[in-house]
Amino acid sequence: MRYRTLGGTGIEVSNHCLGTMMFGAIGNPDHDDCVRIVHRALDAGINFVDTADMYSGGESEEIVGKALKGRRDDVVLATKVHFPMGEGHNRGGNSRRWIIREVEESLRRLDTDWIDLYQIHRPDHTTDIEETLGVLSDLVTQGKIRAFGCSTFPAEEIVEAYHVARDRHLQRFRTEQPPYSLLARGIEANVLPTCERLGMGVLVWSPLAFGFLTGRYRRGDVDLTSGRAKLRPERFDPARPENAAKLDAVERFVEVAEEIGCTLPELAIAFTTAHPAVTSVIIGPRTMEQLEATLKGIRALDDTTLDRIDEIVPPGTNVYHPDGVWRPQALVDVRRRRRPAEDR
Repeated sequence: MRYRTLGGTGIEVSNHCLGTMMFGAIGNPDHDDCVRIVHRALDAGINFVDTADMYSGGESEEIVGKALKGRRDDVVLATKVHFPMGEGHNRGGNSRRWIIREVEESLRRLDTDWIDLYQIHRPDHTTDIEETLGVLSDLVTQGKIRAFGCSTFPAEEIVEAYHVARDRHLQRFRTEQPPYSLLARGIEANVLPTCERLGMGVLVWSPLAFGFLTGRYRRGDVDLTSGRAKLRPERFDPARPENAAKLDAVERFVEVAEEIGCTLPELAIAFTTAHPAVTSVIIGPRTMEQLEATLKGIRALDDTTLDRIDEIVPPGTNVYHPDGVWRPQALVDVRRRRRPAEDR
């Protein structure tokens, strides 16, 4: 296990981070089993654990809190805020009102007095970034969080937040958490270089591309009636050109993995840690077997292998859109893309 400094915080984290999205009702509902997974990861040298308030409606944070009893001081604990927690108004987003309320709920569920890294899960274009940075800076001063970051922010919004923090004398985002995989390399063109220039740490999510790089889904063998394919068939239906392109790339990556003597998931995870801007890659096991397979496969790739990967999916390109839950308002809101008819 390698350890790297998280941005300019001085905090050392393992280059593999235990993601806990699959803990709780959405994945593994057995709390005791999830606790054992956390303990095994810590025993293997992972000291970085990432969760979010919205994972299984807060259940994931509760499980992590149980798992860290007696070991809290040895762990860098990260969680996130943004997505709605329950029905009604003002129960989500990046406002001062909501963040002040929800950080207390996360501290309660995690059974801790502080959060090492508190992340804004997605941008919120209804809230001024100064408002968000202001409340996060206050939480650092109060000692409730040690540092804060953003997740899946486009490069231009990372830069905007940096300048607002500097101009308003606020603390700034220290990390970014973007999706990154063999099939989704778009962040290499802008987000990763931006983070490097600004001295930000980067922890990447979805290194297995929503399951496409597990080896379970192959050309001519995609079952749309079970697992993740049943939940989100539009992401797996081979009749869609985007998915056909993913399957074609997977076949070529399988060949590369076989030639160097590893599995496809091992190749996928090792790829993400090779980029100099990446501090840590989030692995999100649902079972102990999945964790053991990941730990066993930790390795480094040589330049020849990385060159082969570049030939299959060129640097800075996406085979598919990696974020399935958020799109920029500039694309979603048709009024942002089209002048009024009378003004065209």
